[in-house]
Amino acid sequence: MSDLTKLTLKTALDGLASKSFSSVELTKAHVEAVESARVLNAFVLETPEQAIDMAKASDARRASGSAGPLDGAPLGIKDLFCTKGIRSTAGSKIIGKFIPTYESTITANLWRDGAVMLGKLNMDEFAMGSSNETSAWGPVVNPWRTRGGNAKLTPGGSSGGSASAVAAELCLGATATDTGGSIRQPASFTGTVGIKPTYGRCSRWGVVAFASSLDQAGPMARTVEDAAILLTSMAGHDPKDSTSLAVETPDFASFVGKSVKGLRIGVPKEYRVDNMPAEIDALWEQGIAWLKDAGCEIVEVSLPHTKYALPAYYIVAPAEASSNLARYDGMRYGLRVEGANLTDTYEKSRAEGFGAEVKRRIMIGAYVLSAGYYDAYYVKALKVRRRIADDFDQAFEKVDALLTPTAPSAAFSLGDRSDDPVAMYLNDIFTVTVNLAGLPGMSVPAGLDATGLPLGLQLIGRALDEGTLFSLGGALEKAADFRAKPQKWW
Repeated sequence: MSDLTKLTLKTALDGLASKSFSSVELTKAHVEAVESARVLNAFVLETPEQAIDMAKASDARRASGSAGPLDGAPLGIKDLFCTKGIRSTAGSKIIGKFIPTYESTITANLWRDGAVMLGKLNMDEFAMGSSNETSAWGPVVNPWRTRGGNAKLTPGGSSGGSASAVAAELCLGATATDTGGSIRQPASFTGTVGIKPTYGRCSRWGVVAFASSLDQAGPMARTVEDAAILLTSMAGHDPKDSTSLAVETPDFASFVGKSVKGLRIGVPKEYRVDNMPAEIDALWEQGIAWLKDAGCEIVEVSLPHTKYALPAYYIVAPAEASSNLARYDGMRYGLRVEGANLTDTYEKSRAEGFGAEVKRRIMIGAYVLSAGYYDAYYVKALKVRRRIADDFDQAFEKVDALLTPTAPSAAFSLGDRSDDPVAMYLNDIFTVTVNLAGLPGMSVPAGLDATGLPLGLQLIGRALDEGTLFSLGGALEKAADFRAKPQKWW
């Protein structure tokens, strides 16, 4: 296996620029890595021929002096993003063998900047899940294992394929999406960096919808700087998305390495939940100490409506999902199961096409939107959501960013929580507030638990202030000096 797969995105781009190797060489090394790691089930579709063609085109552009910011870099694309002429399924049987005739705005931005596509990455069905076990293509396996153990662990969800592929050095970075923690929790479970940008920073056009007021795309990468480079290419105003923000995209990488001296960092007291593992609490205290050493001032803040965030999220998200997924009816595209009549065809197509978790959320969503329950559940959840956003507004009057744990545990074994939806939903306890308020959040790998599995710290910033998160993330990354990698067993 070539050492080229061990490079970070930044060092790979520097190597391409200095002509130390070509994009074709870099891409071939990653294609081989993908092929040798199929046991991880990170990719649901490999596109090696297209990758080599894109790499050849990249080398030609570089030779002519017209290389883009990502030219020649092999990336993985979460299967929630529509890719022109390439099967896109959102991890579901009901979409079947759908081949889009258009490109999502985010992937179009990446190709514009010269990136190379290695293939489509596995994910929880319609991005609904925290363990990547709801995918129609089977679960993704985390490349990490407990010290001395061989149990298959979850990479987290829904962006489990993205997390696993980046951690196993199958790609230099990956696209992902985050509706309630689906970038940050898998990043924490795999020792990678993931950022959910401000709602509206990245276009949702061409991304299969789960919950439209919560969904936001972002990158997963090996370093804070790599994530910044990717986000700079992915972000930007898109008139095709009515929620896209008409704001300039800064050079996010320029914030990495900036001094954080004098920044006020909030520590929300409500995030100290009952029964939190001691090592998560210890890592949080360590993160506070690192930022203090970097010159930050630590301030305790209160987010009093935090305890209502998870229940509110699991009303708002399924409600929007039940509405968005009504379009999958077996009529226009995707799976169709013939029935005795029109209604029977609808019912059979949806019953066979959707997995158990998606059906559960559709039914919850239909229930909370139904006559007699709409005010009691959905409207109340929207009011709670407003209060949660107000909590953050008040906190950000006193501080520049917040520091919390990313997830309440390290990666757990596949199958451990699949029979207990509530235990599974509790994985999102530290992340859903950020989506409900539309704020940016980043997970940075910060240490290992007692069994040798990675743990992440989460930074939460003001709307459109990703730059401060990249500066703080760089400071945490430098202090943590996290260099651990999964021992290769695949």
